[in-house]
Amino acid sequence: MNPKTAIFVFALPLVPLLTGCEKETPPAAVDSSRPVKTLVVQLPESGGVRSFPARIDANRKVDLAFRVPGTVQELRVREAERVKEDDVIAELDPKDYQIVVNDRQASFDNAQNNFQRAKKLIDKGHISQMDYDRLEAEFKNTRAALEAARQDLEYTVLRAPFAGVVARRYIQRFQEVQAKEPIIALHDVEKIEVKFDVPEMIIRRLRAHTDRDRRAAEDIKVYASFENIPDKHFSLQFKEAATKADPKTQTFEVTYTMGQLTNATILPGMTATVTVDMAQLAVEGPAFTVPVSAVVGDYKLDPRVWVVDSQTMTVEPRPVEVGRMQGDEIEVSEGIEAGDRLVIAGVPFLVEGMKVTLLPDLEQAEARPGE
Repeated sequence: MNPKTAIFVFALPLVPLLTGCEKETPPAAVDSSRPVKTLVVQLPESGGVRSFPARIDANRKVDLAFRVPGTVQELRVREAERVKEDDVIAELDPKDYQIVVNDRQASFDNAQNNFQRAKKLIDKGHISQMDYDRLEAEFKNTRAALEAARQDLEYTVLRAPFAGVVARRYIQRFQEVQAKEPIIALHDVEKIEVKFDVPEMIIRRLRAHTDRDRRAAEDIKVYASFENIPDKHFSLQFKEAATKADPKTQTFEVTYTMGQLTNATILPGMTATVTVDMAQLAVEGPAFTVPVSAVVGDYKLDPRVWVVDSQTMTVEPRPVEVGRMQGDEIEVSEGIEAGDRLVIAGVPFLVEGMKVTLLPDLEQAEARPGE
């Protein structure tokens, strides 16, 4: 018998046996619902008073320094002393600079006389144009050198550029100093700055106000309180807000100002507590921040989310409007409401009307409102 025929005949009796086995095997159980991880969209905070630790800084501050080197002959101020604008702070020994001025003056006088004679001689043709040009250039050079020497002599006197308080004195009398070496720190404390750091959600609210109305930020009521002045708070005026986050804390610095107090002295380096009524920062059409995994594109690549119907425990797609993406989160400004439960894991495998089962509560999450 042909070996191929024998194999075929031997295999025939197995066909009914295999068929019978398939009929007897029960069908595999089909999972009727899909476990999904979800989050619940919450209402954004629109009110409540928030407090922030703040630090005090001078409205204007500068480290004063001489523009020329020398020996400090006079130092007329002490720390904590108040000075007026243009008051003399310190003086260098001017002798060396006065000598230079005298030397430059003599050179200038000689060059000026030569140039004046040359102007008379050139008209009569007694000197060449080349000699005249040389004398004119010498006159101008000596004049510039004299002006520079006089300027250096003036720089030996250091004056206050504005009224303020001497916050610190870095040098002593008779000390040798270099040009641009700090002499004193001068602070203007008639108006002080109150600086504090706020999270991203608040800076977004603040910028939303300024985008609609440039003066809106100035109308927001913000107050400061001080530990040494109990039971009192003081109104602040908006000055500026940073647009770049601190790389370590990921917060934004906001600066407000206030006038100096009459019954107490607030100095740079002191601390305060700032309170802000968040109701003033409420914005129309709040945006929610959800995980990027909750948003997918449909066949037209339009963004959408999958919402769980709590009654039927099925899912349905819903188109949304998205905004900025920050890390693994994205803003959703339209299409979802507070109380909606969104699927945030396994979204690409969902179909409309699919039954789902929620994962245990410990594995669920809440949407963080984007304010």
